[in-house]
Amino acid sequence: MTDRTYTYIGTRPVRHDGVDKVTGRANYGADLALPAMLHGVVLRSPYAHARIVSIDTSRAEAMPGVKAVITGRDIPETFAKLQIGGEGAFDLHDMSDNLLAHRKALYHGHAVAAVAATSADLAREAASRIDVVYEKLEPVCTIERALAPDAPILHSDLVTRTRPPVAPGPTNIAARIEFRRGDVEKGFAEADVIVEGEFHTPMVHQGYIEPHACVARYGEDGRVVVWCTTQGGFVVRDACAGILGIDAANIKVIPSEIGGGFGGKIVVYLEPLAIALSRKAHRPVKMVMTREEVFRATGPTSGTKVRMKLGAKRDGTLVAASASMWYEAGAYRGSPSGAGAMCCLAPYKIPNFFVEAYDIVVNRPKVAAYRAPGSPNSMFATESLVDELARRLSLDPIDLRLMNAVAEGDAAPYGPAYGPIGLKQVLEKTRQHPHWQAPLEPNQGRGVACGFWFNAGMNSSATVMLHTDGSAAVATGNPDIGGTRVAQALMVAEELGIPVERVRPSVADTDSVGFTDLTGGSRVCYATGMAVIEAARDVREQLRARAAKIWDVCLDRVGWEAGRVVALDGDRPPLTVAEIAGQIARTGGPIVGRASVSAPMAGPAFAAHICDIEVDKETGRSTVVRYTAVQDAGKAVHPSFVEGQMQGGVAQGIGWALNEEYIFDTDGVMENAGFLDYRMPVASDLPMIDTVIVEVPNPLHPYGVRGVGEVPIVPPLAAVANAMRDVTGVRFTELPLSPPRVLQRLSAD
Repeated sequence: MTDRTYTYIGTRPVRHDGVDKVTGRANYGADLALPAMLHGVVLRSPYAHARIVSIDTSRAEAMPGVKAVITGRDIPETFAKLQIGGEGAFDLHDMSDNLLAHRKALYHGHAVAAVAATSADLAREAASRIDVVYEKLEPVCTIERALAPDAPILHSDLVTRTRPPVAPGPTNIAARIEFRRGDVEKGFAEADVIVEGEFHTPMVHQGYIEPHACVARYGEDGRVVVWCTTQGGFVVRDACAGILGIDAANIKVIPSEIGGGFGGKIVVYLEPLAIALSRKAHRPVKMVMTREEVFRATGPTSGTKVRMKLGAKRDGTLVAASASMWYEAGAYRGSPSGAGAMCCLAPYKIPNFFVEAYDIVVNRPKVAAYRAPGSPNSMFATESLVDELARRLSLDPIDLRLMNAVAEGDAAPYGPAYGPIGLKQVLEKTRQHPHWQAPLEPNQGRGVACGFWFNAGMNSSATVMLHTDGSAAVATGNPDIGGTRVAQALMVAEELGIPVERVRPSVADTDSVGFTDLTGGSRVCYATGMAVIEAARDVREQLRARAAKIWDVCLDRVGWEAGRVVALDGDRPPLTVAEIAGQIARTGGPIVGRASVSAPMAGPAFAAHICDIEVDKETGRSTVVRYTAVQDAGKAVHPSFVEGQMQGGVAQGIGWALNEEYIFDTDGVMENAGFLDYRMPVASDLPMIDTVIVEVPNPLHPYGVRGVGEVPIVPPLAAVANAMRDVTGVRFTELPLSPPRVLQRLSAD
């Protein structure tokens, strides 16, 4: 007779809810059927800025089917930092407070409590029965309000991170950075033409289709397993460990196939909550954000204000620049203001410049990375003014850029000298492209703009396993958000001389591969690719050693040529990988290649884009009718995937330029938290996007690879705005160029 209540594991009966019949304790070796899985739901603040006076969870906890309720009291405050590959650190205190507010709700949608129950509906009902008493405070909704002398202060202990401090704390200025060179005042005095302006970009979201989701299982042995959609399994592991006070060795993170990230799925939002609920309920917990929650409570990129001035000689030579930039960080420090300062003047040789950037906290969601974070905002200002200079000087805008373009040996604004870079080659290809000379139709305009991203290196590990049939598998710790698995398979195939179809790439969990930093910063094909190549070469060296054993010769008499092991004395036929692999068991056992690298910052990458738009001057509606993207990829390992990255960045940049924005009311409540009202471009909004790949090899990588994923989102903001200037005669300095905004300006002028 079948026991419908229990599943037998060996001889031990285990209930389907995961509880051992003998001991009464949770046993997660059991079949985790749906009844065993709890559903987690978060209660969020209805106010953008409020002090939490009290939270009473008793009514929720008394409901049948509710297994756990947690508040900020269950998330210990920590002041630790989570280091990311030597490139920066996440503040775990802020990340923890963002998970569940401890003292104040700092934006509309800020989580204040979480519930785990036997159904999602029951969890939502329980969350609604949690009684929270708030003391409503004035929200700080804009940069201007945050900087006002009488502005409410979001954090009583916030001091500006800069030397010397901008102002004594507490303050809403979280950080300040500056770069300078030469004598700016003298440079502007020598300029024949000066252009300047103030430019504004709104908060925008990455727009990934899959919402944040996870399953967490806290075992009775203290070991934790997390399945989640993430760009970095090791980031999730270490962040959860630091926030919850758990030994990282006891946490395993299994990255799921990711439905989009673009930088927005790096930090944790649900995972520590699911672990804490599972620990309290002794059951696995599943949590999935609604689309509204994604918009209200996960990281968009910063809204910005940029004041910039450029000076040039009559022949177009740039002589001076100054820029002051303010980036919204959201409720906690950490905007990409520093990256924006690094990037804004990076394409041009300017002997005299001053750049400053401020990180400003406001009562909005804490920002997160979004594809070249900080660069599109600041280069929107730069490229708009370069376009204006070209018009004032009656110069071709590409010629003006070529005249001032940086090349190998020039110093980047942020310090180091450039190695081999391809900006001039990119601009030449742009000028030669048929698009640049094509005639325009009535009511159409054309714009061009450059983009830059410095790219990251950081830490990566890879394992290559050779099978007895001569096929191979490669495992790394980077979730694939841009086709990197195929690129890694191609690299292994290239090194071993086997068909790429015989290489199986995979993304491993945190227990199965060496430490690997996150997928981001355009680093994976570059840095993790280096590890993959080294691991494959390790396999190759082992193959040489096995061949030497088969031939009974010294290793130095064995070489590698065109995917085969060859005898350097020439009296033996070559051995293929498959032939040696077939003798693995008799020559020493399995062949596994391993490598770990700490890669330097990758070779910088540049792009230039041409955009044609058509404007209906009666409605203000704009349509992109033609678009061309030219970019230096260093070496395109998988050209069609590189083209896809370029096209994807363009699509997102066009959305940012024309329609996308967070809209807040005066109380700091987002009014368009859904795809119906948050207007992302769809296929019918876009033309076919032409791409041109330029290859100037990066000497830091064995194949010459540069990162490609982030640069293509940088030029579209300015390229679209410059095209709008061309067709309307109006210089727009605030995005998006939505029909009402365009029509208002056209009517005013």
